[in-house]
Amino acid sequence: MNKFNYVLFGLCLVTTTALASLNVIADIGGEDASAYFEGINRQDEPAVSPVLPPPVPLSQGEAEVAVLPVTTPELSPGDVAARPLQLPGLGALFIVGDDDASRAWLQVNAEQLKSRHAAGLVVNVSDLPALQQLRELAPGVPMAPASGSELARRLQLSHYPVLITDTGLLQQVSP
Repeated sequence: MNKFNYVLFGLCLVTTTALASLNVIADIGGEDASAYFEGINRQDEPAVSPVLPPPVPLSQGEAEVAVLPVTTPELSPGDVAARPLQLPGLGALFIVGDDDASRAWLQVNAEQLKSRHAAGLVVNVSDLPALQQLRELAPGVPMAPASGSELARRLQLSHYPVLITDTGLLQQVSP
């Protein structure tokens, strides 16, 4: 064996014995990392994790109260010009808020929304009683409080109420 082979052989011996314990060669500051190695070194002990109780599911009303109030600064009540869209598979989605224009729109279009199986986003609403009043104007038509910011940006909308279908934007809903 030459001198180089002796050095490699010696490193292998040192390496296998060094695996048994962690030796600090130099301390140049920082944080102690020994806590990270405790899990590796305790391979013979079973891992014990704290038992946490499962989260309690919220009722629909509690979940809605948790997200209220909802505001969408990009959207306000106003006129929406009808225009074509190509959104295959979308179905029917409408946007309203808690305002006079949206309430009147819901009353006039409730039956058409229900027959189209439309779902609504209430993008500006302050509390649960206001949301429930909107739902009472169109019984059987699902409405959920949600921000409309992303939808407004993607569809270049600035006003509501509006019905969005796979073929276009409409404010005047026809039967």
